[in-house]
Amino acid sequence: MRLSPVLIATALLLALAVIIGVGALIITPLQPLITSASFRPDTITPNADGSDDITELTYSLSRPANVTITFTAEDGRLFTFRDNERRIANDYSVFFSGVVDGYLNEGETIAGEVLRRLMPDGVYTWRLRATGIDSSESDERSGTFTVRDGDAPLPEITALDIEPVTFTPNQDGISDRTAFNVFVTKPADLSVYLLTADGGQILIPARVENTRIGEAGLHPFDYEGGVDRNADPPPDGTYTVVALARDAVGQEVRRTGTLTIELGGKPYGQIVPQPSGASVVFATVAWEERYASLPERFGDLITPPDDPQFLNMDPLTLPLGDLLVFKLTVENVGRVPLRTTGPTPGTVYDWHQRAATFGLFDESGAWRIGIDCVTAASDYPWRWALGSDDMLITETDPVTGEVFRYLPAGATSVVWGAIRMSELEARNPQNCWAGLIHEDVAVVNQNMGARSIELVEVGQ
Repeated sequence: MRLSPVLIATALLLALAVIIGVGALIITPLQPLITSASFRPDTITPNADGSDDITELTYSLSRPANVTITFTAEDGRLFTFRDNERRIANDYSVFFSGVVDGYLNEGETIAGEVLRRLMPDGVYTWRLRATGIDSSESDERSGTFTVRDGDAPLPEITALDIEPVTFTPNQDGISDRTAFNVFVTKPADLSVYLLTADGGQILIPARVENTRIGEAGLHPFDYEGGVDRNADPPPDGTYTVVALARDAVGQEVRRTGTLTIELGGKPYGQIVPQPSGASVVFATVAWEERYASLPERFGDLITPPDDPQFLNMDPLTLPLGDLLVFKLTVENVGRVPLRTTGPTPGTVYDWHQRAATFGLFDESGAWRIGIDCVTAASDYPWRWALGSDDMLITETDPVTGEVFRYLPAGATSVVWGAIRMSELEARNPQNCWAGLIHEDVAVVNQNMGARSIELVEVGQ
């Protein structure tokens, strides 16, 4: 029986490979898992003075391994620097300042969690252990190491106060911001952030007040959800607030709290532009005493103009003392309600009256429709709510009992009102127009539907 030439050739190649492998082992024996390891220098003074604060650990692995580095004090106490961390075959250099995984001393209580902490002054036995990843082999190296004159006090966070713990970042002027007051006991880099559902971090900016950044003491932080920077806040929900302090030595202390976001979102509204005709309808109506409003009571509401002829944009002429009536549509195009305040649509102002005349002062964060004219004494002096009560929803403050009104997200509302043009100013005719006002934030729509208005004295 003759063997196949292919089988013979394969057998010869396998035999040759075995011979070469055995020969290589004879010539170059299998190396230890850890081929070298040392600390230089073997004494440090970790006090952030720039001298002997750190040492360098160098070691080499001949094969992939899981590495653990520990320090054992003279009293047997064990400290961990690396714990079963995977490494490939390579040369390694690690700087070490005496800071190890966080620990507490016997009987010690710390506000928060110690993440990294300096070992106490003393003489230690260091051990580098390696366990093979592809085999059960293990190796170890050890030596002595000294820590002295260490800056041991922790950067403790003795206070993390959050107020309010529930806030609504939507620029409605109510609970739009929250504040964090953090007290740290020694100079440290201090950061405060929110943890997101995917493990991300949202950094909260620190305010510079009596205590400078990096100093010990009370540090205030302010958060508005990013809305003031034209960004949407994080989704509604409850978040973990993290305060993290890290001192110059590398010690780290963390403290946590919770914060709830509700009704969050950047508000957006607009005066609706019309496909044809005036976006802001202006009309004239004869004055009647029943429309007169006094500080203690409102007069009759005027009805919105509905004659199609007023949809044009021609100049208007009206007798001195009659009413300039407007009508427009406003839309909440955002995802959060728009808070608004009175007076109600249909209210009639005299030329010199303001909402404050009736005790309805401007409110930060409230949205209103305003009318302005060239000769008006202030910007948008006459203002109205974004809708009548049947178009608005209400929310009651559980603490104060105050009722707030909102135009719901996605809703549209017709707003109208009138001004008695009772003063003949130096400029006649003059332009008048509408605006959508987010009070103490911005005039969102300016100079909408500008119209030339001419006043004429009766009998001329």
